[in-house]
Amino acid sequence: MSIFQTALTTDKGINITNMSLMVISALLSFAFPFHLFLFVYAVLGPLHYITEISWLERRSFFIETKSDIWLYLLMSILLTIPAFDPDAYLARFGVTFLMTAACFTFIIFFFKQPILKYITTVVVFFFIYGFNPDTNESTLFWVGIMLPTIIHVFVFTGLFILYGALKNKSKTGIASLFVFIACAASLFFFVPSGPSAPVQQFVEKSLINFNVINKSLLLLFGLDGSVTNLEQALDFSDNLLFIQPAAIVVARFIAFAYTYHYLNWFSKTSVIKWHEVSKKRMILILVIWIGAVVSYLVDYNFGFKILFLFSMMHVLLEFPLNFITIKGIGIETRALFRKKN
Repeated sequence: MSIFQTALTTDKGINITNMSLMVISALLSFAFPFHLFLFVYAVLGPLHYITEISWLERRSFFIETKSDIWLYLLMSILLTIPAFDPDAYLARFGVTFLMTAACFTFIIFFFKQPILKYITTVVVFFFIYGFNPDTNESTLFWVGIMLPTIIHVFVFTGLFILYGALKNKSKTGIASLFVFIACAASLFFFVPSGPSAPVQQFVEKSLINFNVINKSLLLLFGLDGSVTNLEQALDFSDNLLFIQPAAIVVARFIAFAYTYHYLNWFSKTSVIKWHEVSKKRMILILVIWIGAVVSYLVDYNFGFKILFLFSMMHVLLEFPLNFITIKGIGIETRALFRKKN
């Protein structure tokens, strides 16, 4: 077996390859946080959305009744409309839709009868709606902003690494988790001593849809003394996000989280086998991907809007897999402790 085959097909080889990708992602994020993020989000992002949705579909979305995905698709559509019209009435209920989709994941795993599932879902929706979580700072922060972004690309990437390591009893898998955490943490150690040079206007304009993530992380990590609550974070000057030292650190972390999230997916192709599809489906995937990249090249914000539906779909359709992963970590951890005792 060649070195290349070993690196991409064996557990140890894949883990070592991923540790290398983590380090490379961290180095690039440190040097080019804004440009790297824009590149991977526009080029690797769409290919990741499309191939993962295809992969999930071929595995019945990891749920017993495949047709149960209807609510995830509906919520994705409802969440996409405000991307085209921020003033749309539906923009007021983004957190409600996300919480409903998350609760629906528990419902479909614990209730088997269709009528009971749907009635429970409707009741849960109105229960959530009654609390109006979109106006609550905590739910807006954790569910509305963090869940479809940092929790999806960073936290669950780490959980997938942990689950794989526990399930395979892999020492290199555990090592890769520590490297993952260390690479992310290292980006916070070297804070610029002063304001950075201004970035190009194109970069500022292209990142406008992502500024809310940067601002929210300034609050989460407590890197700026002037930001003590979500309102202050959202009022943080857009211009300072590209020159203020603390904001640069946050930008590095975001670039790393997204870059490695995508690379991790493609580096495990031999394990995930997302590429094992019919020729017709692969052609369709490539056509959609090329069209997506072209849309970003025409106008970055236009591409963001066009691809937003795919982005939300791949986040929500992954909820059942996320549930199974968390459950699996619990099972594997209990088994490990029982073995030791």
